[in-house]
Amino acid sequence: MKYSKEEILAGCAKMCKNTLMETLEIEFIDVGKDFLIAKMPVTPKVHQPDGVLHGGAMVALAESVGSAASFIFLDGEHFYIRGIEISANHVKSIASGEVFARAEFIHKGKTTQVWDIKIRDVEENLISAVKLTTIALPKKK
Repeated sequence: MKYSKEEILAGCAKMCKNTLMETLEIEFIDVGKDFLIAKMPVTPKVHQPDGVLHGGAMVALAESVGSAASFIFLDGEHFYIRGIEISANHVKSIASGEVFARAEFIHKGKTTQVWDIKIRDVEENLISAVKLTTIALPKKK
């Protein structure tokens, strides 16, 4: 990584302003040489009608952390990153607290990337297992 952990996390926070990530209160909290972690509070704002975390909010969290990771690890200054496929298996419900999404590469190609994203609660229980494919599109000069 050509930037420090603090610079990367600050950059992630900056790009979330006035976006879905800000609306869902997604915060990027850790980054390493091959992973990115974000957290999201579980409040009524992200519940489905019966009072548990909405699957769509989990998918939005997963795509946010995976796409941000592609941006970081593929030099996003030169590429637009887009999610092109996502699949999620929601395995446990949660009604309150926080969830943490950790994105790690399965495949780091020049054009397409495949991410393994695990969403867990504070006790490390698996809430959702997600696979995301992103594409890096060159920015026009």
